[in-house]
Amino acid sequence: MSKSAVALALSASLILTATASAQQVRLLGEHRAWSSYAANDATGPVCFAMTKPERVTPTPDGYSQAYIYITNRPAENVVTEFNLVAGFAFQPDSKATVDVSGQVFNLFTQNDAAWLDDAGQSSALASAIRAGSSMTVEGTTAAGIKVTQNYSLSGATAAQQSIGNCS
Repeated sequence: MSKSAVALALSASLILTATASAQQVRLLGEHRAWSSYAANDATGPVCFAMTKPERVTPTPDGYSQAYIYITNRPAENVVTEFNLVAGFAFQPDSKATVDVSGQVFNLFTQNDAAWLDDAGQSSALASAIRAGSSMTVEGTTAAGIKVTQNYSLSGATAAQQSIGNCS
């Protein structure tokens, strides 16, 4: 499956999950800068830890709130899937990066979202987030402007632990 097909499938899955489960989403916990939630979709439970950036530099025109999600979908054997909703449209066919305390991971982008270029690094990225002290995402807007988002990792470990037994 091509990366764009994967991106479209993941986007559709997130949208369908949010739409179908809007009334069923339950808060698992508030963990400083991170929160954790559980919901159910047609395939079963979906649990995710999420956070938003502390700083966005520069703030792009038309910017909406950005979020990072780490998602577990046990029925689909998905664990620690990383997803960024950037709050702006990325430049088509561009890459983005996430830097966690010096460990850099490449992301592929589509519209306003990004995922790990190598899904096999999900576990390594989730571990880096739990162990790290800072996280920075860099990407280029559709207008060609390089944007940096800075995230707090305070509470990331607790948030990921709370989604560990997703049910």
